[in-house]
Amino acid sequence: MAERRDVIILGSTGSIGRQALDVIERNPERFRVVGLSAGGGQPDLLADQARRHGVADVALGEAESAELAGRSCDVVLNGLAGAAGLLPTLRALEAGSALALANKESLIIGGPLVRERARPGQIRPVDSEHSALAQCLMAGTHDEVSRLILTASGGPFRGWSRERLATVTPEQALDHPTWSMGPLVTINSSTLVNKGLEVIEAHLLFDVPLDRIDVVVHPQSIVHSMVEFVDGSTIAQASPPDMRLPIAWALGWPERVAGAAPSCDWSKAAAWEFLPVDHEAFPALTVARRAGAAGGTAPAVFNAADEACVAAFLEGRLPYLAIVEVVSAVLDEHLGRASAAASGDHGNHDVSGGVLTVDDVLGADSWARTRAGEMIAAR
Repeated sequence: MAERRDVIILGSTGSIGRQALDVIERNPERFRVVGLSAGGGQPDLLADQARRHGVADVALGEAESAELAGRSCDVVLNGLAGAAGLLPTLRALEAGSALALANKESLIIGGPLVRERARPGQIRPVDSEHSALAQCLMAGTHDEVSRLILTASGGPFRGWSRERLATVTPEQALDHPTWSMGPLVTINSSTLVNKGLEVIEAHLLFDVPLDRIDVVVHPQSIVHSMVEFVDGSTIAQASPPDMRLPIAWALGWPERVAGAAPSCDWSKAAAWEFLPVDHEAFPALTVARRAGAAGGTAPAVFNAADEACVAAFLEGRLPYLAIVEVVSAVLDEHLGRASAAASGDHGNHDVSGGVLTVDDVLGADSWARTRAGEMIAAR
């Protein structure tokens, strides 16, 4: 029997946090909640969670979440949304806790900052795709990996032309056919920005070059990702779309949690589809690869500009197709400024190519949000 683990959950009122609490509640012999945090939008729910699980350490907001993440425990699950998860991720790693990472943005924008603080095996991915990759990679050595293959559901607009996408409303974009997620991730899933972030995340987590990470559309969301090995073998991880499985895997690793989620019913006929991505209709993957290849603060700019654009879209201030258009324009301007800085213009906030600091990342994040806002207003 595995020893009982003390768990801190950051973002407990969100989709990931609520499902993590469900896993823990059904496995009291394996896990105990010792800390909860949330952004503050649902204080009554946070208070109810604390009472239900007997948790005394409760935090509201980014600063308090970072402080909570640095406290002693076995596992910190970072389920916060967006760039707000960076400091809590760094604090958890510095404290020596295992990090169950659902907040992909902190790894993507923090890049080397996160990797230099993490000891081998300390970060356990919670994204279903990266959890699948981690499990599939156990079938061979790093040198035997030919490529990683991330699957994408295709979202609510699979098969739509770019012309048809021009009419998309927030209500349509929030209606995901497979997954129940928060508004930011749901919109990003529909534009494939989320998949672009996941490509960068896979590159950083598994140390595989970006040009050896592919994306295929798999509408059924049963195969969560695959690893192709040099001998031609492809290993896939398959399960019904239920985030409780990767959450439980990250909390319990290296031991699995029995009954975490339903398994596939192999007694029933089923068909799985795998389709190429339409890059003309969904250019976000190309933009994300550009940010990932540039490194430095470019991924932070990509992420921050997207968060600003998604907020504007949901508020009716920006058309759907303009989300990725503005993100791309902000990234291009940033890369141009970084190039000028490398040539001697030290007025730029970026230090691409140098030693990245938290201030660099947060400065780039702030600049990108401001610049995106200016471009949105100009439209």
